[in-house]
Amino acid sequence: MGFNKDFFWGGALAADQCEGAYDEDGKGLSTADLITSGDVNTPRQITKTVEPGKNYPSHKGIDHYHRYKEDIALFAEMGFKMYRFSIDWSRIYPNGDDEEPNELGLKHYDDVVNYCLELGIEPMITMDHFETPIGFQKFGSWTNRKAVDCFARYARTLFTRFRSRVKYWLPINEINNLVECPYQSAALDNDSTYEDRMIASYHQLIAHALTVKIGHEIDPENQIGNMYSGIFAYPATCNPNDIIAAQEFMKKYLFFVDVQSRGCYPSYKLKELERMNIKLPVLEGDEQILKEGTIDFLTYSYYNTTVVGEKTKDMDFFTFDTGYENPYLPRTKWGWDIDPQGLRYSLNFLYDRYQKPIFITENGIADFEELENETVHDAYRVEYLKAHVEEMKKAVEIDGVDVRGYLWWGPIDVISFGTGEMKKRYGFIYVDQDDFCNGTGERIKKDSFEYYKRVIRSNGEDLD
Repeated sequence: MGFNKDFFWGGALAADQCEGAYDEDGKGLSTADLITSGDVNTPRQITKTVEPGKNYPSHKGIDHYHRYKEDIALFAEMGFKMYRFSIDWSRIYPNGDDEEPNELGLKHYDDVVNYCLELGIEPMITMDHFETPIGFQKFGSWTNRKAVDCFARYARTLFTRFRSRVKYWLPINEINNLVECPYQSAALDNDSTYEDRMIASYHQLIAHALTVKIGHEIDPENQIGNMYSGIFAYPATCNPNDIIAAQEFMKKYLFFVDVQSRGCYPSYKLKELERMNIKLPVLEGDEQILKEGTIDFLTYSYYNTTVVGEKTKDMDFFTFDTGYENPYLPRTKWGWDIDPQGLRYSLNFLYDRYQKPIFITENGIADFEELENETVHDAYRVEYLKAHVEEMKKAVEIDGVDVRGYLWWGPIDVISFGTGEMKKRYGFIYVDQDDFCNGTGERIKKDSFEYYKRVIRSNGEDLD
């Protein structure tokens, strides 16, 4: 039985973590361009401007902007059927509210899309992957309805430019992260109020729904999904208080997907906003926009699960610390639980709730790695991949979940979103570069490269 013959195996990257060239060809500054590097013990800093002497990893990335052909050719060698990448919004509309797009930016992505198609790789494009133009801040970013109009203009530009060449679209990456990560997600200050975050969330959800409508109008063949940051919580115990706590915790993030899938705000969210005296800036016609702009498919990132109980108040966005640990699971060096069975659980959870086709658009594991005899012997990554594909296969064969694709994050080493480090390596391909972007930049295949190639060639059957 197994996976469908047209199953999409591949990988995913984000422009701000790989492209570099932050000030070339008319690109404006994005939120990512003002975040310094950090490490597992040192939080990244956000600056108001580019400050001399500070290390901004997005400025150089891994130079994918200039080396995309080399990288995508390696993806094709592995057998990729799909490559998910983001278009940096600030390359197309440098200030966010420009009247006309930047042609040099569009031309670059023309070339990337065309090269993918030439190699038989289906592009999946994310329109905003933590790359909000910094110019948005001058009018309050997503707290202002103007942001909706700007995003709609941007979406229309992309749909028109890539009509018939790009079929799969994700408007906003991990939209639920706005709750914990307002700067990266919406160019809001990290100390912004909950009310501001809820208003910004409302505008993003309206923009997302409008994007779906625009995309279908321009090309009825377009398939437009969402992107959920995969938060999945196990109750700490069978104590009813812990059960309810875990349920409430999940609602905090799932309400975004509820709106995107069902076309309206869920009653539990409306009641919460009512209790907090938060009034959403609803305009006439918004109800219809949400209703008509529901997603065609659902995507999410899956790295781990968490444990939640009645003592949990908030979760640390980067460490996933909830005040509880799962004693049954090993952890990565960054403290993330490794839970392959959780992938099967999450697939069933989302499919049961929404009955939408599903793509896993991020899954992966990182570690410190060094070259040994001109390669990296990453047996742990092979084992991680094997275990997760096995559980995904169970979800398809046993549970009947409609899974359409599996995209590894990231197929080549890139800058870490959480810490800004290069040493936190996810790839099947090693990049000779340190945390300060020093090195040759040479691309070197790890042992896992050949393993994933075999998995793809066998359509997930050859896992040993």
